Amino acid sequence: MESRSEIRVRYAETDQMGVAYHANYLIWCEVGRTDLIRQLGMSYADMERRGVMLAVADAHLRYHASARYDDLVRIVTRLTGVRSRMVTFAYDLRRVDASGADGERLASATTTLVSLDRDGRPVALPADIRAMLEAAVSAEPA
Repeated sequence: MESRSEIRVRYAETDQMGVAYHANYLIWCEVGRTDLIRQLGMSYADMERRGVMLAVADAHLRYHASARYDDLVRIVTRLTGVRSRMVTFAYDLRRVDASGADGERLASATTTLVSLDRDGRPVALPADIRAMLEAAVSAEPA
């Protein structure tokens, strides 16, 4: 399963030359990740109400080209792994071309999140949440 999210690069996300600041790519990955989980029928807020917090424990980001002010960026997000306390996502961020198709690759990324309780201690994912996530795992890279 994958989610497709779009975000338009805002002026505040760019530097003086109109190029998107590098840290924004991880924020855009979060948009994709939360959209994917919502498509599965649960939001981050739902998980937190159940006492499960997902914290980024590892993030890898490779830049391929610069996003610029007013570009439309498509974030394709896939769930690539689920373990008892961890979840891994892969992302492909592309500029959307004039026809609405995926254009130039801007970045590729992965994040691994750890499941924490309200006190910040690692905790196993509840069985129903883990099953929901496992059913959405995609073997294809983003």
